[in-house]
Amino acid sequence: MATVQERIKQAKEKIEHVRMGGGEKAIEKQHSKGKLTAHERLDLLFDEGTFVELDALVHHRCVNFGQDKKELPGEGVVCGYGTVDGRLVYAFAQDFTVEGGSLGEKHAHKIWKVQDLAMKMGAPCVGLNDSGGARIQEAVDALSGYGGIFFRNTAASGVVPQISAIMGPSAGGAVYSPAITDFIYMVKNTSQMFITGPAVIKTVTGEEITAEQLGGAMTHNTVSGVAHFAAENDEDCIKQIRYLLSFLPSNNMEETPLVETGDSPLRMDEGLNTIIPDNPNAPYNMKDVIKMIADNGEFYEVHEHFAKNIITCFARFDGRTVGIIANQPNVMAGCLDVDASDKSSRFIRFCDAFNIPLLNLVDVPGFLPGTDQEYKGIIRHGAKMLYAYSEATVPKITVILRKSYGGSYIAMCSREVGADQVIAWPSSEIAVMGPAGAANIIFRKDPDKEQKTADYVAEFATPYKAAERGYVDYVIEPKETRPRIIQSLNMLATKREVGPAKKHGNIPL
Repeated sequence: MATVQERIKQAKEKIEHVRMGGGEKAIEKQHSKGKLTAHERLDLLFDEGTFVELDALVHHRCVNFGQDKKELPGEGVVCGYGTVDGRLVYAFAQDFTVEGGSLGEKHAHKIWKVQDLAMKMGAPCVGLNDSGGARIQEAVDALSGYGGIFFRNTAASGVVPQISAIMGPSAGGAVYSPAITDFIYMVKNTSQMFITGPAVIKTVTGEEITAEQLGGAMTHNTVSGVAHFAAENDEDCIKQIRYLLSFLPSNNMEETPLVETGDSPLRMDEGLNTIIPDNPNAPYNMKDVIKMIADNGEFYEVHEHFAKNIITCFARFDGRTVGIIANQPNVMAGCLDVDASDKSSRFIRFCDAFNIPLLNLVDVPGFLPGTDQEYKGIIRHGAKMLYAYSEATVPKITVILRKSYGGSYIAMCSREVGADQVIAWPSSEIAVMGPAGAANIIFRKDPDKEQKTADYVAEFATPYKAAERGYVDYVIEPKETRPRIIQSLNMLATKREVGPAKKHGNIPL
């Protein structure tokens, strides 16, 4: 019978064996592709020395196709918990060195446990995905594993933040869990997402395409909008995840972390007084405005490469996280289109779910016209913004910088869809349509059309008609924007709003 010391030695050896995953050669191959191992990734994610691994010794029970003769250390996934900047976080990292990180029954059960614990403890859940997909030998058991993950993703949605990082292949059923989560990171050149790979596509449709072109990081960050962030490498990806977590609460019952930024809440910026061009059709960069008003000019953009005509980002005002939705006059004149509507609606709903106030910076001439947009369903997609803003109960502050016309005036969070504070710059124009175009309709048969049009523009290309009706709370000098926003946030900090009792609404998806 083994002594106690021999048993301790045996336990250490088992744990060390599991930590080596698929062995030295497999680890070297992983490194040669520019990828870190599962344990290396988790060590970077968590504060040093805080990661606790769960279920390291779990073993599969499949006996089909010679699987009973295979030892798969850790079942191809490393799961556990630790702290990020001192706060509890759960995570799993698929281990590509073990059977290609393929998902079988017990692999899935390990992930289920982490998801369940994250919900019980009210902590974020991070998934580091690097997998060849379902473990075919385990057939329906593998499919069941995916189904259980999707179900838990959905239950956790709006309860705890869920973040997915694609750090290798992700195909077939494996892509749907990340798609349900709140944010997706992809690593350039080493990660791909697709339902069917290039070989299947060639067989079925005859198209020839590389895996990177089909589902690489920049494809999903720029074209499809499936991914929210692009990273240069594994280290950059995990550094960005830690940064994102710094803006978020641990769960939907908590407020966001308060950070001492050292930036005065009374600070003004004279540059704002000259940022709007005299020519009403001239572009400018809305990101410059965000830099001038946010704490230390710092913000973290979500969907930076997708639908660039609208900006969605996290920033801090007097140390508190705020979600910003801003039209970008530099791109498509800041018009709203199908992609911008989807991008902003999803971001609005995330912020509302996690108690993050919304700041809307408005310079929008309208929804993008044309058959392409109509055929893609701009009516339905634009309605998502109206729905998301109307449904949101967090503090909502709207600042109108320049143009705010027609349906897009409402879609960018006007008073009527629940803005708690509406602030306007003197350069703002709030109207059903551009004043020159409106005057051309009103006075088209008037012999004194030219003078009356000029008079109309002078009177209506302003914020004052809206202010007279109470749709604008106050008109401010642009340089005052930051302190006014912070005053409004302070005033709205105790906002409580309850909608009618219902199971859930039916957003126009």
